[in-house]
Amino acid sequence: MAIAMRYANDEHEAGDILCHAFVKMFRSLHTFDDTKGNFHGWLKKIVINEALDVIKQRSRFSSLELEAVEEPAVNNSVIEKTDAAAILQLVRKLPPATHAVFVLYAIDGYTHREIATQLNISEGTSKWHLSEARKILQQKVTANKP
Repeated sequence: MAIAMRYANDEHEAGDILCHAFVKMFRSLHTFDDTKGNFHGWLKKIVINEALDVIKQRSRFSSLELEAVEEPAVNNSVIEKTDAAAILQLVRKLPPATHAVFVLYAIDGYTHREIATQLNISEGTSKWHLSEARKILQQKVTANKP
């Protein structure tokens, strides 16, 4: 559920993602090969893929191409004073494609190449969405602090 919550807009959507993921897991349980990895990793991948399917249904990904992406400066002292639940709420308000890229990269540890393959976008587009997410989140976190 924690994985689904990272990608969902709310608990109801996360519940739907998890239910669909479990159905897929039970239908393909016979294909699980423990020589290729552990069960937890396999199930995590199913949940993430189901969440990405939901995000793709919500909106289309833009095909923005940028050669160089400037990393926004992040004021860590502001973020340290913000609780995790508040940050997650801000992440959920990001545009769907930006939200997906941010969670895949910053939370689940995917590379831009892996994200590009998962979402059928270019690496440059993935980098742009990550940069945009950081910029938006920093603006919102800073705006919410006195």
